[in-house]
Amino acid sequence: MDYNKLHLDNILKDMEKDENQAYLLTQFTNVEYISNYKPTSFAFCIIKDNPIIYASKMHMEIAKRDSSIEVKEFEKFETMLSEIKKEGIKNLAIEPSLVYSTYEKFKDDFNIESKNYIEKQRMIKTPTEIKNIEKATEIAQNAFRQLDVSSRDETEDVLAFDLVRLMIENGASSESFDTILVSGSNTSLPHAVPEHKTLETPILIDWGAKYNGYCSDNTRTIVYTEKEQEIFDIVKESHDKAIKAIKPGLKCNEIDNVSRNIIAEYGYGDQFIHSTGHSLGLDIHETPGFSMKDDTPIEKGMVITVEPGIYLEGEFGVRLEDTVAIGSKAKIIGDLPLVL
Repeated sequence: MDYNKLHLDNILKDMEKDENQAYLLTQFTNVEYISNYKPTSFAFCIIKDNPIIYASKMHMEIAKRDSSIEVKEFEKFETMLSEIKKEGIKNLAIEPSLVYSTYEKFKDDFNIESKNYIEKQRMIKTPTEIKNIEKATEIAQNAFRQLDVSSRDETEDVLAFDLVRLMIENGASSESFDTILVSGSNTSLPHAVPEHKTLETPILIDWGAKYNGYCSDNTRTIVYTEKEQEIFDIVKESHDKAIKAIKPGLKCNEIDNVSRNIIAEYGYGDQFIHSTGHSLGLDIHETPGFSMKDDTPIEKGMVITVEPGIYLEGEFGVRLEDTVAIGSKAKIIGDLPLVL
């Protein structure tokens, strides 16, 4: 199946309902999603009946090689605007993320409306996308298995570097975000940065690989003391019951409530300081997510993380994260156990 064409057709249908004649994309992964070409500098993708990408001269070779839609060399704004206006386009949809300086260049010539057409498409993953996420997860988990943290003789930053190296050796194009490998009191910081210090306890590792452009995301916490184990068990219960509760038709915030309420029952509600999970795909953070404010209905084909955590300020933190693919229920992607 030509999924690029399927996505384009669905977006065009949504645009027609809103009487928008064209849709401007500049976000790199959105352009990639539609065309298979991922820009590395600016590009303008105009979705319309005959979609087109305007790319710089230095990127024309790779754009023409990779893109499933027409590519034209970008010369200057005035030329591009003139060509769009010649087609009689007056109503133009834009991504909400479009930078204001670019918006200013279009606002005088078109009726502009901010729309999430492409985010709506990206919520539901195709079988090919899910296979890429599964492969990225397999690579990341194999690399983790090859990483030796048991001796605790190495420093956080060196081990984090080693994990990235192992992911690439196992077939990743890169890490999918900056690898977090921290220990001791720094584990109470959800996005702590690895330091040049030997490992303390507990040890928290949040890592992911990229494969064919698609991301994976896992977190494991290795605990040693009785108090660490107590917190680990609470987080594990929250993680497991949230995944078990996931099914199409429920709202995302209902799953957040399941996870959050379990932690609150043990008296640690104020120490769960982020949402329960986020979608991923070409980007590490996509929509929807398991959060208190997200009432998006859960649908088959969504791929979302589940990552409850408890963070005791100045002491330590525990987070456990798996990514699930949603069918009639949630299926964990990968086979790395929570207890290591």
